[in-house]
Amino acid sequence: MTRVAVIGVGIVGAAVGWSLSRHGAHVILIDAARPGEGVTDWSFSWVNASNKTVRRSYFNLNVAGLAEHCELAKTIGPDLWWHPTGHLRWTDDPAAEEQLLERAGLLADWGYRVEVRTGAEARHLEPALTIPDEAAVVLYPDEAWVHGRHLVGRLVDQAVAAGAEHRFGTAVHAIATDSDGHVRSVTLSDGSRLDADVVVNAAGPSAAHLAQLVARHLPMRREPGVVARISCAQVPVHRLMHAPHIEIRPDGDASMVLHSREIDALIDTGADPAELGRLLHSSASHVIPELADSRIVETRVAERPIPADGFPSVGAVPSVPGYYEAVTHSGITLGPVIGRLLAAEILSGKRDELLADFRPERFPG
Repeated sequence: MTRVAVIGVGIVGAAVGWSLSRHGAHVILIDAARPGEGVTDWSFSWVNASNKTVRRSYFNLNVAGLAEHCELAKTIGPDLWWHPTGHLRWTDDPAAEEQLLERAGLLADWGYRVEVRTGAEARHLEPALTIPDEAAVVLYPDEAWVHGRHLVGRLVDQAVAAGAEHRFGTAVHAIATDSDGHVRSVTLSDGSRLDADVVVNAAGPSAAHLAQLVARHLPMRREPGVVARISCAQVPVHRLMHAPHIEIRPDGDASMVLHSREIDALIDTGADPAELGRLLHSSASHVIPELADSRIVETRVAERPIPADGFPSVGAVPSVPGYYEAVTHSGITLGPVIGRLLAAEILSGKRDELLADFRPERFPG
């Protein structure tokens, strides 16, 4: 039986481990903290392909990611994690609105479901919004948001029920290889040593450091993002949305998540995260006035796991037999499909064409 150490148990690592476990591999899930409580829990958690048009193959992979979530919900049950409520997007800038409508037309040509509404029509869908009647609002009805921590918990529980081991709260200290360079074991920071035929690097923001343990250079971007959670007596909207200057989504019955690329740009100015949270809250209150009375629960800055060229790094690294990477931004969208495809590659050697443009060997050295 193939022994696979999956290092990093956010959404990507949990999906890889779950897929491997259900197909007979002996999986060891390893995380320096608790599963699902890192970047997975502090992302906007938007399942989409509408924001992935920079390369057709990347769009296709994300469409497959959306479909994989639907299949996963059928397999494990939607419970508290799966929320396919659609996505609204609009802007207050005429030039940006033109670009928004151009992208909507491109996506429609590519067969992606998209509808263009007026602001007045959008308020029929979401009465709590403040939005001009004449605004152009794009609706992506098939998009969704995910409660990442709940999904990771479900996947880990099922993997363990299928025989997976776990080592949480312990970091990886070393990865040993044999004389042929093949992965043979993993040593943890508590001194324990685990035999492994395969290592999967799903360590998110720490992926470059983990790669160095096998003398592999994985170039990563530095791109932090700030997210705030707010509590409210009742969540006033049903869908996630990109409104002017702010991104908003539900996070359960009494909580919401806020993010803004504009406010991300203030992170490196030394601004206090609490102040960034207040700015997010203020922007959200302009769009949804009811949120003015809500309370900021926590604001956190998280490092996005993005390889240097902006695209995923998924699959085997030929120079280190037994070492695989599963490193990507948009882990919420891509986690389940990467889990399935990488499990198949590890267990059968099958390399899926969906990953052809995203192989690790494009980063030499």
